[in-house]
Amino acid sequence: MKKKDRFNQPHNLPGTLVCVEGIDGSGKSTQLVILRDWLKSLKQDVIFTEWNSSDLISQTTKLAKKKNLLSPRTFSLLHAVDFADRLEQVIIPALKAGFIVLADRYVYTAFARDVARGVDPDWVRKVYGFAVRPDLTLYFRVTEEVSLERICANRSPKFYEAGMDLKISNDPYESYRIFQKRVNDEYKKMLKEFSIVEIDANESIHKKQLFFREEVKKVLAQKGIEL
Repeated sequence: MKKKDRFNQPHNLPGTLVCVEGIDGSGKSTQLVILRDWLKSLKQDVIFTEWNSSDLISQTTKLAKKKNLLSPRTFSLLHAVDFADRLEQVIIPALKAGFIVLADRYVYTAFARDVARGVDPDWVRKVYGFAVRPDLTLYFRVTEEVSLERICANRSPKFYEAGMDLKISNDPYESYRIFQKRVNDEYKKMLKEFSIVEIDANESIHKKQLFFREEVKKVLAQKGIEL
């Protein structure tokens, strides 16, 4: 199978790839950490990876963001390079070794954010065609209003997070609401296309975690792993 076609087929590697998606403030990262600790307590081999964290490119991306130098397509390409490095250096080796890989954001983040910035959806999907298909992806659904409220409890919206580069509004809070709604709309379009499991992010942490674990158990059972 050619690398550019990998995303359209099951990866057929011994390990299991579980991803969480959603706009900021959805609680997905917290849920993934709780899940990781639970799996480790059951003596499972687990590895964790998160969006935009490659040592190769993340500092370059941070510097460009700080100087507000990124066009939507440049933004997309930098994240694709970051992702490609983590995929080949971390994700695929771990899957080959039979690990459970937990990804805090995956290619769907690019499909949602980049398209919300006006990048062509087919182009973005082709850029990430080398990715391996996850075994399970959960989308933590929360409104942009709730997202903003949760973010503002600790800090102000960041420039790109609020879509200020798009000049939607001079008010960062209003810009955040508009941009994150666009991102949410893109996520919703992807649910059926990629068989993404939706979860209500307004539920309690405990209830969300129980649901999450059941979904993971189903996927692992298909690989002969009973928890």
